[in-house]
Amino acid sequence: MKLTKRVSLFLVMGAVAITALFGTALREAKAMNFKDVSATHWAKDSILAAVNAGYFKGYSNGTFNNGTFKPDATITRAEFASLLSRISKAEPPTEIENVFNDLNNHWSKKQVERAVAFGFIDPKNYPNGFKPNTALTREEMAIWLSSGLAALDEAYKQALLDTKETLIPVKEYFKPGIPESKAGHIAVAMGTKLMSGYPDGSFGMKNTTTRAETSAILLRFVKAAAKKADTFPALNELRAVGTEKNNLEVVTPFKPTRSMTEASGKTKTFRNNAGQLVFHRMIAVNVENWNEKSFYGDLFVSEINKGFLTEEKGTYPVFMEITIYPKSKDFDVDHYYSGMPNLMAGAAINNENYKKYGYKTMPRTETKEFFAARSSGVKLWVVRYFVKGQGALGEVEFDDGSFLKLVQAK
Repeated sequence: MKLTKRVSLFLVMGAVAITALFGTALREAKAMNFKDVSATHWAKDSILAAVNAGYFKGYSNGTFNNGTFKPDATITRAEFASLLSRISKAEPPTEIENVFNDLNNHWSKKQVERAVAFGFIDPKNYPNGFKPNTALTREEMAIWLSSGLAALDEAYKQALLDTKETLIPVKEYFKPGIPESKAGHIAVAMGTKLMSGYPDGSFGMKNTTTRAETSAILLRFVKAAAKKADTFPALNELRAVGTEKNNLEVVTPFKPTRSMTEASGKTKTFRNNAGQLVFHRMIAVNVENWNEKSFYGDLFVSEINKGFLTEEKGTYPVFMEITIYPKSKDFDVDHYYSGMPNLMAGAAINNENYKKYGYKTMPRTETKEFFAARSSGVKLWVVRYFVKGQGALGEVEFDDGSFLKLVQAK
């Protein structure tokens, strides 16, 4: 890939340079001596590195008032645009002027226009003005950061497209839902580890970000911009799920014998004629290293599963998204298990993660009542466990005569 002037300048500020910045920051910590950034502050090193790099230059008057950084202050649109505009020392490829009328007399005008020129900000997203003093939401931050990566490298631009229909492991994905226009941006921001979700399972789309958090995110961005898109394992999973409806070949030794994209949406009538099932996708989790599970680990597995999943090496939980349409009177879980071939006969997810994130799994009790209340159909996540080297993994023939079969890939 031919590097543009913009890309090469970001690469100069890559992992090696950031490491040097951290060293400089630590050496100059006493000289910096922000009154409100203690020696034990979680973001101290990031704050000092970002300041030494020239990203933070003080407040509107260009100085750090009274020797303070204000780590807990909320970042505004104008402030974050200014920070992003300082990452590259080069001039943008095209000059952008007067793109927002409400910036004519604002201190951030040139910096915002520079951020627009570098591809971080799309003016079309702000038809009613930039409103520079508005607190930046995490949703906006993800869009700006991922757009900046896409402007630097076509591979990141493709990643935005590949992840428009992916499964994003945050509770907002399940309710109220993340529109495709934003999904790719959230996915790329999470897949490159620029941003992550909260302990409660949410991404915090409308939440704001502090100056301390922003210092860490900026340094992550510089590192990410120096890497190729396909070097991020989490992003590779997100892209596979978005384009192939599964991540099996990314994190397991298994693979489907045909495109799972073609199988997605196919119907299977229960052999006992008790109902129908529509298959959507499969998500596998690699738990070989429990403390560094693959990207979808936190969505589907928890500590209560650790003993079972780590007891036998080579065990992979595979989670299937299906929709069940019950037809029989008093339909219950036994109709499902007796009516489905083994590949589609998944079990209930044995933890409380479904409550945390807001998806549904197969009920364990009162199954007649559960399906009676959802007679028009219900989308569920169920799990099967595959072991490397176990032989046949299962197959299903859909109503149209097509097959889906899983085999050992390696």
